[in-house]
Amino acid sequence: MKRLLLGIATVAGLVLASSQAWSGDKLLNASYDVGRELFAEVNKAFIAQHPGVTVDQSHAGTSAQARAIAEGLGADVVTFNQVTDVDFLVKKGLVSADWQKDFPDNASPFYSLPSFLVRAGNPKHIKDWNDLVRDDVQVIFPNPKTSGNARYTYLAATAYAKEAFKGDGAKVKEFIAKLFNNVPIFDTGGRAATTTFVQREIGDVLITFESETRGIRKEYGDDKFEQVTPSVSLLAEFPVAVVGKVADEHGSRDLAKTYLDFLYSPEARISPPATACGPVMRRWPPNTRLIFPTSAC
Repeated sequence: MKRLLLGIATVAGLVLASSQAWSGDKLLNASYDVGRELFAEVNKAFIAQHPGVTVDQSHAGTSAQARAIAEGLGADVVTFNQVTDVDFLVKKGLVSADWQKDFPDNASPFYSLPSFLVRAGNPKHIKDWNDLVRDDVQVIFPNPKTSGNARYTYLAATAYAKEAFKGDGAKVKEFIAKLFNNVPIFDTGGRAATTTFVQREIGDVLITFESETRGIRKEYGDDKFEQVTPSVSLLAEFPVAVVGKVADEHGSRDLAKTYLDFLYSPEARISPPATACGPVMRRWPPNTRLIFPTSAC
């Protein structure tokens, strides 16, 4: 009995010590697939202002991340690329229902838009969405079932088709079917799709966030790839939230709030910030019209 009580006391002490060690100095950020480089820089800047703090990262398609958190992944904060995945965590009781009121700009410090990346010289002469349904073009983007990145691609392509075919539902459906039929591989996330296009050299065009296309050109060389911005695209807001249930268990809610507040600071402006609809329109090329999926826009 004494051994049993001693064992229980020891385990309890370890659990308490672990909780105390986590409480003031450690966070896990579950983020979208192509955000690795962004948050490597952001976390470095944050830790410089908060010595002794550790910020660990988990990256995958945000729908997969949301499911993993619901199944027990201990993320204190999420930095996703679509609102629906945060709302999924709200339904699971992990995130506050009014999470968009916790931070500025409806809790979206960053934004981007679906854009195209083609190989040097643009050998297939790809300029807009209509080029992606040609028989001689292979398109690379991830699986919409697991990737928010790909869902934005689907929505942007649909918006273009609705305009091109003046709302003819049958023609829009046919256009989207041709687009998807031109995808040889559906990877689970945006970064895997980038690997397929860049390193495995599969496909004629990669559709991903504009921030990712810029990063690829910077890493692999402007002489190897060209960025093409389509005539119609979709505003992709990247929402953030404290995973309240987890943060309270870890005792990290204050640190989590401080971390997400930091994303709005000048030091964290690695990517373009989310702003009101008008300024967003002026930031992008004048020949591109953005479709705004939110009622505010």
